Amino acid sequence: MRNVDPQEWEVRCDLAAAYRLIAHFGMDDLIFTHLSARLPGKEHRFLLNPYGLLFDEITASSLVTVDPDGHAIEKDEESKINNAGFTIHSAVHMGRDDAQCVMHTHTTASMAVAAQEQGLLPLNQMSMQFFGRVRYHDYEGIALDLDERERLLRDLGESDVMILKHHGLLTTGRTVAEAFYNMYYMEQACRLQLAATQSGQKVTVPPDDVAEHTAQQFGRTGTAKGQRPWTALRRKLDRISPDYAT
Repeated sequence: MRNVDPQEWEVRCDLAAAYRLIAHFGMDDLIFTHLSARLPGKEHRFLLNPYGLLFDEITASSLVTVDPDGHAIEKDEESKINNAGFTIHSAVHMGRDDAQCVMHTHTTASMAVAAQEQGLLPLNQMSMQFFGRVRYHDYEGIALDLDERERLLRDLGESDVMILKHHGLLTTGRTVAEAFYNMYYMEQACRLQLAATQSGQKVTVPPDDVAEHTAQQFGRTGTAKGQRPWTALRRKLDRISPDYAT
């Protein structure tokens, strides 16, 4: 793209990389679901995928800049967005300054856990890092009604991870790397829960104090959350799918 600020371009490349990686790890859903990132500056502008591209087609330059009212800054046909995506992402971006990136998926595993009464259980180390930190939002239908934004934000609170009941997952992060880390491991936790509960064997749940201790241990990492694996994943994309950064 011409005349793009270097800081904005880096955000675009990170977000395009996230789209490719969501597809790579089997967490996409045709042209549906969405990832977004706030652009630098005081204005509430964020990047969203153009409605109609598969996740493995997304590039840094194809991402659409959207204003707080859901209007694409670019006015061409390729700049159409998913209105449900706007409702969900604008709610979080406009209400949480720390949520620089928001990700939403509906995978088989996450939708299955989202339909279970008990929600996400601390059955393993991956899920225990989110112990007591997962929020829930009741299903209200396809997210087309803008008044749902208030309830989405209320239910998310200060958390970075939320299960949308009967729908899927939502994660946030101060960076694209952090939001992706949260999404990747929430997805793994859901997959592991299904595997454990479908085995036919009795499932044991560790004591709350052990699960909370584990969550606190995860919270004491010395580097920005998810940054090391993200750097490695960007290198992987540079090898196998370098056009994401075009």
